[in-house]
Amino acid sequence: MPTTTRSDESSVRPGVLFMAFELGSTQWKVAFAVGLGTRPRLVQLPARDVPRVWKEVARAKTRFGLPADAAVRSCYEAGRDGFWLHRALVAHGVTNVVVDPSSIAVDRRARRAKTDRLDAIALVTQLILADAGDRRGWREVRVPSVEAEAARHVHRERETVRQALRAVGNRIQGLLLLYGVSVPAGRRLTPAAVRALRDWAGAPLPEAVQARVAREADAWQALVTRLRGVARGLHARVTAGTDGVAQQARTLTRLRGVGELGAVTLSTELFAWRAFTNGRQVGAIVGLTPTPYCSDQSQREQGISRSGNRRVRTLLVEMAWAWVRWQPVSALTQWYQARFAQHGRARKIGIVALARKLLIALWRWVDQGVVPAGAIVRG
Repeated sequence: MPTTTRSDESSVRPGVLFMAFELGSTQWKVAFAVGLGTRPRLVQLPARDVPRVWKEVARAKTRFGLPADAAVRSCYEAGRDGFWLHRALVAHGVTNVVVDPSSIAVDRRARRAKTDRLDAIALVTQLILADAGDRRGWREVRVPSVEAEAARHVHRERETVRQALRAVGNRIQGLLLLYGVSVPAGRRLTPAAVRALRDWAGAPLPEAVQARVAREADAWQALVTRLRGVARGLHARVTAGTDGVAQQARTLTRLRGVGELGAVTLSTELFAWRAFTNGRQVGAIVGLTPTPYCSDQSQREQGISRSGNRRVRTLLVEMAWAWVRWQPVSALTQWYQARFAQHGRARKIGIVALARKLLIALWRWVDQGVVPAGAIVRG
């Protein structure tokens, strides 16, 4: 009998079924596997058909010879479907992770094959590696609670309404400029005001144009009314709310230069449901971290990563400008003025650095009660 010189090695984790979803609008592709040495089982099912998922899980367990009570680990990419599938899987006893699509390692060739089948197989393969401890191939997304996710809708609706309001206003201005007419931005155009408009030659606008401008004006006024309602709801949440978001927002607004919108956005998007341990994590979550490129003798800075929360990143730049204005004696403002105030274009570059420092200072104020150095705090 030959002598065994090494133990048997296997990538299969006994008793665990791995499952990866490739989510589409009409069809889902699901890949099942039990290890790297096995051929994945691929199935296609109608989108959002959760009962069918449980049937396919049972069939996969039978196919791979697993017991009916075997553990199931799954993953899918964060996207349009949000987190409802994660909650459904967890409620059914499945250990699920949601993955940031932009963090998944892929082939860097100019042209690479990409199909739902290949993506599902790649996901289930990476899930097996991550379960074994190698998480370098992707980054997992922290899933908010139902309450934390719902709390975001107030300020996000405000952003959506403002964008729609800007689009309607631009359409009205564009229609009038075609005939040499210009009206002040924000002016309410009633049907009588539209009929009173005159083109470059002093003639009334064509009836079809008047009708369209009047309809656009009605849409603009409806959006203004909606925006005012959202603003009232946001103010009431900050002043009368009793949950953690409202309490954090009130704490933030005690700092001069921090408004209700910025306070609610930072609280709902970051501070109220995420636990940070250091300032580097806070800066990374909004993409305000440097991305150096150092290879042999080639060394340069590529700028901020922009890989985090876009809404918060944009807001922080606006808050940084407000901080410079309303907190002129604070240490942050003094640092910005000393380094960038006299350098023209560098002011816009430096404001991003100030935004990152400001975010970390606000986190310490909310989390640890540390007042930013030199900042003015309302009573």
